Amino acid sequence: MTFLATVQEASGAIPWFEDGALDPWNHVEAAMGLSIGGRCDEALQAYRWLACNQRADGSWWASYQGGRPQPPWHCESNQVAYVATGVWHHYLISKDCSFLEEMWPMVNQALRWVLELQSEHGDILWARDHQGKAYDDSLITGCSSIYKSLECGLRIAGQLGHERPAWRQAQQRLANALHRQPRRFNRGWETKLHAMDWFYPVLGGVFEGAAGHQHLMARWDEFVELGLGCRCVADEPWVTVAESCELGMALLAVGEAAMARRLLDWQWPWQSAGGGFWTGYQLHYQLLWPVEQPTWTAAAVLLLADALHGISPASRLFTRAIMAEAP
Repeated sequence: MTFLATVQEASGAIPWFEDGALDPWNHVEAAMGLSIGGRCDEALQAYRWLACNQRADGSWWASYQGGRPQPPWHCESNQVAYVATGVWHHYLISKDCSFLEEMWPMVNQALRWVLELQSEHGDILWARDHQGKAYDDSLITGCSSIYKSLECGLRIAGQLGHERPAWRQAQQRLANALHRQPRRFNRGWETKLHAMDWFYPVLGGVFEGAAGHQHLMARWDEFVELGLGCRCVADEPWVTVAESCELGMALLAVGEAAMARRLLDWQWPWQSAGGGFWTGYQLHYQLLWPVEQPTWTAAAVLLLADALHGISPASRLFTRAIMAEAP
């Protein structure tokens, strides 16, 4: 997509906005948008930026700007894990085995760092501070994203002939925690109002089939504004494009293709002349807010469009969960 390519820096970094900050998760999301749009060379440079900036322990800082780490001085587990999802996504499109070989050390080290944060209960703690101390909390959204990243890491390992049974066991333990130990999650956070805590267990593949469908329908009316999209939080009159598109992919995963199409159709009014998408729309004041066009928002639109229309060979990555075959 031209919009994403114009924001990408010469180093390969993809900030939220031109000259803005970057975080590893949204950098990967934007790289996936480049791959879908046929910009595979630019996507490759984005993954090489990650490889060049990976810390010795396998992690990345939560924020960068101008090529340098910025506060907050911590590393987040879901951000570190997401590189596996992006690398597998790019491989599905490029079919380039040399790319997987090049990125394997980075993915291997990243997931090793993440799994050091898995508790005895199966949940994965959300971050370490600048001194390496883990924060004693686990997040529903973050762990659901990690679940998908472990699936992708297993697919990469299987493709390259590496055995990682510990990753499979960790994924199973994480699923068990998300299904059966809800009190382990968001212990220090307000959770019930955030849309991502609602639909990410389905988007990540933790809740599937009829159970996933029931999970989404149970809180549908709290979050969805018909004709507009998904509220970011249930108690604020604010719909956001990225959450709407991610919800669309979750709907596809449980067979609700018609509603997923409607969600995508409702987002087109928020596209700018330059190809980007505004973050969201404030219903009460009837205005765009904030007045920003994040790269991750454009990427989320591309991911849903791909999932709906099969634009790329990676179109089903977020709409079905595939456990890796044993290598």
